[in-house]
Amino acid sequence: MPTVDIFIPCFVDQLYPTTALNMVKVLEKVGVTVNYNPAQTCCGQPAYNAGYHDQSRAVAEKFLADFAAPPATAGPRYVVSPSASCVGMVRNSYSELFAGTPQQAACRGVQGRVYELTEFLVDVLGVAAVPGARLAGKYTYHDSCSALRECGIRPQPRQLLDAVEGLERIEMAETTTCCGFGGTFAVKFEAISVAMAQQKVEHALDTGADYLVSTDVSCLMHLESYIKREKLPLKCLHVADVLASGW
Repeated sequence: MPTVDIFIPCFVDQLYPTTALNMVKVLEKVGVTVNYNPAQTCCGQPAYNAGYHDQSRAVAEKFLADFAAPPATAGPRYVVSPSASCVGMVRNSYSELFAGTPQQAACRGVQGRVYELTEFLVDVLGVAAVPGARLAGKYTYHDSCSALRECGIRPQPRQLLDAVEGLERIEMAETTTCCGFGGTFAVKFEAISVAMAQQKVEHALDTGADYLVSTDVSCLMHLESYIKREKLPLKCLHVADVLASGW
C-alpha cells in the first residue's frame, strides 16, 4: 500500500475536524500510510471564485510546494482529500492559474497525484468495501457539483456506502442538482441559495432517508443549516464519517 499526503481543506479543518480524523481512520484501515504536513493551508479556491486570481495564485504556489513529492519517493506519492471541491480546484483551475508560468510543470505533477477520498479508495486502491463499516438506516446521496462535474465522481461513493453493513440507499429526485451553496454565491444571492437548499432537502425527505450523505462538507454545512432551522428529521454526514462508523 502507498504512502499518501493528506490535504485537509479550510472547511474541514475549522468546522468539521472529526471528518478529517475519520478519513485518516479509513485510510489506515485499508493499509495506507498517512502523512500530514502541518504547514499546509488553503488550495486558494475562495479567492479564485471571488475573482482574486493573483491572490489565489500566491496561495496555490504554497500548495504546490507543500505537496511536492519527495525526491526519493518510490512510486507515486498521492495527495488525498475529503473534499471534491478542493480536488476540482487543483485539477482544473490550477491549469489556468499556472499556464505559461515557471510553476506549470510542478502544477501538472501535483494535478496528476491528487484524489478525492472515495475515488482514491475505489479507482486507485481497488477497495470495494471498508472492513467493519456499519451504520443502521437509510441514506440518500447528494452529488456535489464539484464531485460530479469537475472530477467525474459518481459511482465511487455509492459503491463504498452501499457496502456498509445495515445501510440502504434510496436515491432522491434531482440528485445532481446544485444544493445552492457555491461559496460566495450563498452570501451574494441568499434568497436563491436558501430556496435551492429547501428544494434539495425536500427531495431528500421524500425518500424517507435517515441520512443525507455527500463528499463535500461545504454542501452539507449549507443543507444542515436549513435542516436545523426547520427542525427536520434528517442528519447530514460526510462519506468519511459513514465509512468510519461501527468499528
